[in-house]
Order: sequence, then C-alpha cells, then structure tokens
Amino acid sequence: MKKNFSVFVDSVGNINYDDMTLSASLKNNGGLIASLFENDAMLRKRECKNIFNKKIHCLLFFMDGMAKSELVDESIAKPVIELPISNFEGDVIDFLAENVLYSGEIKKTADVKELAGALIYGDTLVFAEGSEKALIVNSKGWRTRSIEQPENEKTLRGPKEGFTESLLMNTGLLRRKLRTPDLKFETVTLGSRTNTCVCFCYLNSLVNRDVLRTLKNRINKISIDGILDTNYIDELIRDNQWTPFKTAGVTERPDVAAARLLEGRIAVIADGSPSVMTVPYLFVESLQSGDDYYINYYFSSVGRLLRFISLFITVITPAFYIALVAFHKEMIPTNLALSISEAREGVPFPITVECILMLLVFEILRESGVRMPSNVGAALSTVGAIVIGQAAVDAKFISAPMVIIVSVTGITGIMVSKLKGVVIVYRLALVLLASTLGMYGLIFGVMIMVAHAESLTSFGVRYTSFMSSGRLQEIKDIYIRFPWRFMKTRPFNIAKNIVRKG
Repeated sequence: MKKNFSVFVDSVGNINYDDMTLSASLKNNGGLIASLFENDAMLRKRECKNIFNKKIHCLLFFMDGMAKSELVDESIAKPVIELPISNFEGDVIDFLAENVLYSGEIKKTADVKELAGALIYGDTLVFAEGSEKALIVNSKGWRTRSIEQPENEKTLRGPKEGFTESLLMNTGLLRRKLRTPDLKFETVTLGSRTNTCVCFCYLNSLVNRDVLRTLKNRINKISIDGILDTNYIDELIRDNQWTPFKTAGVTERPDVAAARLLEGRIAVIADGSPSVMTVPYLFVESLQSGDDYYINYYFSSVGRLLRFISLFITVITPAFYIALVAFHKEMIPTNLALSISEAREGVPFPITVECILMLLVFEILRESGVRMPSNVGAALSTVGAIVIGQAAVDAKFISAPMVIIVSVTGITGIMVSKLKGVVIVYRLALVLLASTLGMYGLIFGVMIMVAHAESLTSFGVRYTSFMSSGRLQEIKDIYIRFPWRFMKTRPFNIAKNIVRKG
C-alpha cells in the first residue's frame, strides 16, 4: 500500500528517515520509494521478471538524466530477465549481487536514507521479492563540462587542464598528478537539503595533523541547508570572519592543487564546484603564479618582483598623491607642482572626491568588462576608459594628473588580481586617512594594515610566516624563485616532513 509522503516530513520540511524501513514485500518497498519521490517526474521505475524462475521478481528505480539508461538496460535489467537458472539457494538479493549483475560497483543495504541519496546521485536501486535489503548499482551517466583551461588562471606553459563540476572527475585529475597510495581522500556530506558531497584530500606522510584535525572539527560543525561552492565552506570555517584577506586558497588548476598538496596542504573539493580550496593559505601565495614554475627562474623572479611592486603602487599611490597635493606641497618639485596646479584649475571637486569618483568609475568599467561577453568586454573597457577619461578632462570635471594616477593604480591592481578585495578596501581607507591627516594618516594606515596581516592565522599557521622568516630555505620562493636544485625543504610551518630533496 502506498504511504503518504507527508508522514516522512517534519515541521520544518526535513525528511525523517528513522521511521522508514524496508520489508520483504516488493510492493511495499516500491510504494515507499514512490512515496518518497512523489511528484518527481524524473523518477523511472521498471519491473523485471525472470523468464525461467518466477522467484526472481525485481523492481528497478533510477533517475532520468542522472543514470545512464544503457547501463540500466544492459548491466541490470537484461541479466535479471534472461538468467537461465531455474533454482538457487539463499537470499535473492545476495544471489543477484554475486552471480547476476555485471556492474563493477554494487552495494547491499537496508538504509532508506542511503538508498535515496544513491538514487538521486545516479545509481540504480534494485529491490527483489522476499528480501528486506536492496542493491545500489553504479549506473551514473550524467553529463559534465569537458576539461578545459580555466579562464581565470591561464598560463603560457604547463598543463592546460582545469577542474570541472564533477567531484569524481576532479579527484581523478588529482590522482593522475599524484600517483601514490599516500594520497588520501575523505568525504563528508554537507547541507541539509543539497546533501553535497565534500572531499578533502592530502598526502598522509606530509600533512600537519593539527591542521587536519582543525579542518575536520570545523567542517563537522557546519550547519546550513545548502553548499553550492567551496566559498560557502571557506566563509564558515575561516579563522577570522571579518578580515578582507583571503585565509584559504582557491584554484581551478589540478597542477596548482597538486603542488600545494606536495607542500603538506589539504585540498577541499565540493561536488558541483570547479573551485578547489586549499588550506593553510599564506599571504605570499597571492603573489605567486602557476607560470612561475614553468618558465626560467630568472623571468619568473622578475614577474614576482613586479607583483610585489604593483601591490605597493596600487594600494599607496592615490593616497600618497592626495597627501602631497593637499598637505605637503613643499615635497613636490616646483615645476611639477605648477603643472599640477594648472591642470587642477577649474576642476569643481575637492581632490579627495575627484579621486574616489575616478576609482569608482574605473572599478565599474572593470566589472562591466568582466561580466560582458568576451568579444564585447575588452572593447567596452578600452573604449570606455579612453572616451570617459578624455571627455572628463576636456570638460574640467577631472584633472589630467588624477586620470594618470588612477590609471596606473588600476593597471597595477590587475597584476595582483588575487588580492582584489583587499586592495579595494585598503586603498579607499588610505585615501580617506590621507585626505584628513596627510602623510601621517597614510603612514598610520599602512602600519595598521601590516599589523592586521601579521595578526592573522590560517588554521593555526601564521599568515605572514614566510615574509618574516630568517631561514634561508624559506625565503627561496617568496620575493624571487630560486632554481629547484636549491629549494631542498618544504614550508616549515605547514608540512610534517619538511625535506623535499637531498
């Protein structure tokens, strides 16, 4: 008899599986699954009776679009119907699992919650008359995006593959990079409604046990109805909830994730998201690029130094310019001061308002260029910046030096895109401090920024530990990249085994 679905739902809409049990009646078991997925048009049901043995009477359930129908037909339904055995001993389900079905992965269970989760994820459920258990048969066949190079992490050399939205495919990409039994995968299910499978992986001989224990404890405390991306997890388990700095790394590249695992870090993969989170995360990683390790170390060192310089320029320059022009004109060479004064003649806004408006316009142009289709975005950003900048200067709304300052600030900000949020917040804060206290406000703001970064931790590891380390081995991959033959150790505060080579 078919049960009413409402009896399985509590007052807040959560399904209560505790009262659900399988019976030896095929009709009751089929009614239970049908009631559980009532009004679900994607649920498919198929009845199979063996030609030679009427005792083998089965019901198959699978989800259209999630299961591969060819596998259901050829590996499950056909063997059951055409099995040329007239009699056998024992439980029907045991006999089917051991002697009939062709699938490489079969699990026997009586847990209704486990059966429901497997059905939703693309597996086929097999019920048999006279058995109080069911089989979960692997028949996953849902389509995923093909492996492509990530748009946000393109490299000139090195691998061109990126993670996809499939958890199984992502773990396979990591396994191809690290072909060792030392690579471990552990899974948990998060989200009371999404039931998202989250996997964290690590190299057992390298991982810091304290970091791993902290990560597990924080993940187990997560209570939310849905996890759709690793950023949900990042916000819920990070050390400092209010800092603009990233304390967990994010990458869409398997080679980058593998490199971080080789340093003793832990990767967190969420099903349905191509972004893989890595912890612990240090500040210096925001200024590193995958290309640094695929090109000559001379060129990669120059590129990294440019990123450090660009970070300094994009954060400091607007506030420094305001402090000089508004408070410390005596520090500006006479000819330059006269040029700035002449350019600002007729501009109706104070220099602080002028700077904030230009920074706001630049950020709007950049965001619109990112959100627009690729063939339109680049043209929009370039033409928009040229037209708006030139028109604003000609109309005396903005001075030409301010356009130059904001342009340099914006271009250098693109060099450190991983610190985009931090740069915007602190740039604005320094502009406001410099406009009220001059150079003293700028210096005070920089001191606060540095002190805040120094106070941060990522899963117990100091966020800026590499920057202030006195060990020669630790600074060989910070400001510049030394040749691989000189980098003999892993990060001291992350990996359990710090010896990399030699």
